[in-house]
Formats: sequence, structure tokens, C-alpha cells
Amino acid sequence: MPGKSKDNNRKQVQYRAPCHDPRELDRVLKQTLSAIEEGKRQIFDIAENTRAEYERLQRELAEVHNEVKTVIELVEKQTREVQQARIRLAEVSRDFKNYSEPDIKNAYEEAQRKQLKLVELRNREKMLRYRRDHLELNLRRLDDIQKKAEGMLAQLSTVLHYLDGDLQDLGTRIGELEQIHRLGLSILQAQEEERRRVAREIHDGPAQLLANIVIRTEYLQTLMDAKPDRVREELQALRCLVRQSLTDVRQIIFDLRPMVLDDLGLVPAVRRYSEEFQRRHNLQVELLVLGEQRRLAAAAEIALFRIFQESLNNIQKHAAARRVLVKIEYLPQKINLVIKDDGCGFELEKVVDHPQEHGFGLIGMRERVKILHGELTIGSTPGKGTVINVSIPTEKL
Repeated sequence: MPGKSKDNNRKQVQYRAPCHDPRELDRVLKQTLSAIEEGKRQIFDIAENTRAEYERLQRELAEVHNEVKTVIELVEKQTREVQQARIRLAEVSRDFKNYSEPDIKNAYEEAQRKQLKLVELRNREKMLRYRRDHLELNLRRLDDIQKKAEGMLAQLSTVLHYLDGDLQDLGTRIGELEQIHRLGLSILQAQEEERRRVAREIHDGPAQLLANIVIRTEYLQTLMDAKPDRVREELQALRCLVRQSLTDVRQIIFDLRPMVLDDLGLVPAVRRYSEEFQRRHNLQVELLVLGEQRRLAAAAEIALFRIFQESLNNIQKHAAARRVLVKIEYLPQKINLVIKDDGCGFELEKVVDHPQEHGFGLIGMRERVKILHGELTIGSTPGKGTVINVSIPTEKL
């Protein structure tokens, strides 16, 4: 009897024939439709919130543009006033007979006051320019999110129409929906992981530095009254903290989306990221470019760059490699990307069978290549490194 019970349990676990039971298929179909409808509603909310935020940032950017223009005019005006004040100071300094010591002192103080105001205006101009650039970056990011959300809404609408219409081959369709569900989970997992990484980097970097800057600023206020001779020293330290914070923020922005990818293309972006990656992780990355370089469709360049970026991050985290070779080959009708490392390798079947533990990055690579009608092959043997080959046709892009 115990043995029979185990057999019955095993049969229940291994039951794989829902397509022979219409009621089971109907139940699964309804659950799937409900889940897709809910996902569609959530994506619609995301799209609407993104659109509202985009419009708000557009208004804010227009205001910043006006402020930048105004401040530039003030800087030019103040520059002329500083020049005039310097000329006046030079005149009274040369002619001691016609000008008294108070006149010289007043001219010097006036020139210094105008110079300080000019410095203040220039700093304000720099901050406004930085704010403008940051707003423009956010607008591009929100526009990309909005387009992706609209694309996903269209895809989900197609899926819903397909499922609500013809109910033949339900088993096959539910299998396809299961793949979509797994892909959605992998995307959400990757998004959450990226959010955690960015939040951690901001918390450990710029946030800590900004908190330190606030403390130093408060300390400066006390020094100005108690020990004014130490103010210069503290200001220099404060300037170093601000520079470090700006460097960290720029690095985070570069990791999220390097502007050089949009401006110059795939190879310059890969080369710059490789150099920065080598500097940070002490891992040799060799870049080899074959064929005549040319700009590709934005989707292809972004996909190839993200695959390259994900591969380097995986190598740094898991491979214990010393050297990485990245080869980009431009051919007349396609582009090939090869990433090879001399690390410890891995068991490919284990990663594919358990993506929630190991392979969400590989799933993302596969889906990016699939969307572009390309091919992705991965070869890895424990102890002998890993090779990733990507080939994307360019004539259809």
C-alpha cells in the first residue's frame, strides 16, 4: 500500500495532458486572460503616469531653458561690469595725486564685489546647465519607457484578441502564453535587480557624499564666526566632495545608458565601457573590430551593447577570468559579436533549467536577439571558459 501511494503521487506530479481535458484548459485559459488583462491595466497605468511625468518634465525643462538664457545674459552683463571695475581700479591705483586712499579702497571693494557676483552667476549657470542636461536625459528615458509600454499594450491586445477568438489548439497556445509569462517574470526580475543595483550605488555613493556635504556646510557656518582662517581649507575639502559626487552620478548615468552610444555608435560605446570596466575591476578586455564600421538601427546597437554589458558583468561576478576578448565584425548583411573569456566556465544545462537562480541574464540576451531575428549561441565548459556568439542581420533593420 505505501508503494502504491507513492506511485499515485508520482502520477499526479507528472500529469502533463491538460489538452485532453477541456475543463482544465478552460480554467487555465480564463486565468491567463485574467492575468493578461490585469497586466494590461497595470501597463496602461504605467504609460499614463509616464506620460504625465513626461509632460511635467517638459514644462520644467522649458522653464530651465528660460532661466539659463536669463542667467547667461546676466553673466555677460556682469562680465562687462567687472571689466569696467577693473579699469576703474587701475586708474585710481596709478594716479595717487588725484585719488585718495579711501577712493582706492572703494574701487578695490567695488571690483571685488562685482567679481564675487560674477562667480556666483557663473556657478548658477553651471547648475542650471547640469539640471537642464539631467532633465533632457530623464525625458529621453521616459519617452523610451512610454514607447515600450505602448508596444507591450499593443502586443497584449493582440494576445487577448487571439485567445478570445479562435479557441483551437488551446494546448499550444497556453504553452506559448507560459513562455510569455516566464519572460515577463524574467523581465520583472531583471528590472528589480537593476533598481536594487542603482539604489545601492546611489545610497553608497552620491547619497553618502551629499550627506557629508550638508554636514560640512553646517560646519562652515560655525567656522565663519569662530575660525574664519580655516574656512578656505574646509571649502577645498567640500569642493573635493562635490567633484566626487558628480563623478559617481556620471558613472551611474553611464552604466544606465552611455550617451556615446547614441552620439557615436556601438564601437565607441563598447570601447569606452571596456576601458572603464578594466579600470574598475582590473580585468583585461581586448576589443577587436573587423570590417567597415557603420551606424546600425538604434534597436540593434542597444541590443548588442546590452548583451556585451551583461556578459562583462557576468564574467566579473562569476567567471574568475583574467582576460576577455570582444570581437565586433561588420559584414555586408549582418553584424557579429563574439565575447570570449578564459574563466571557470559553467554547466549550460543547469543555467537554462534554473533561470530564476542563474540565467535571467541569458534569457534577456536570447530575447533581445530573437526580437531582431538574429542568432545566439553560447558555449561553455567548466574550467575552459565561455564563448558567446551573436549574429544579427542588418538588411531588415
